[in-house]
Amino acid sequence: MHNKFMVRAIELSIENVRTGRGGPFGAVVVKEGAIIAEGANNVTATNDPTAHAEIIAIREACKKLGAFELTGCEIYTSCEPCPMCLGAIYWARPDRVYFGNTVDDAARAGFDDSFIYDEIPQSRAQRKIPMEQMMRNVAIEAFRAWERQVNKVR
Repeated sequence: MHNKFMVRAIELSIENVRTGRGGPFGAVVVKEGAIIAEGANNVTATNDPTAHAEIIAIREACKKLGAFELTGCEIYTSCEPCPMCLGAIYWARPDRVYFGNTVDDAARAGFDDSFIYDEIPQSRAQRKIPMEQMMRNVAIEAFRAWERQVNKVR
């Protein structure tokens, strides 16, 4: 059963290259043995650096389910998720992720995300893109409002 879902994710990645719509990445979200969402990399087609296959599939699945979590779902992706997609996957909370290619395979094909992994443990001052905190005393009000909110969705 698992193979057919991975085959579909891989098909999406190959179709995406053949049609020229984007990079060689595809993903599907499965719930109760059925594909509920699909995605293929559309970064260059949409000029959207967040339009990775996993992100597109997660967005579609959440929309269909009317939920912001994918509990009870599995994600099949043609390649081990990049740091951005990994973060999105953790936020979506699926039960399991299956992947085909590794991050090393992706790097050999020209999709090297290792620099992002290297940046994560760096202090803000040491990161390649400067990050500077400002106006915390004003920004903290959003969290204070959240804490006071009685009908918040956690």
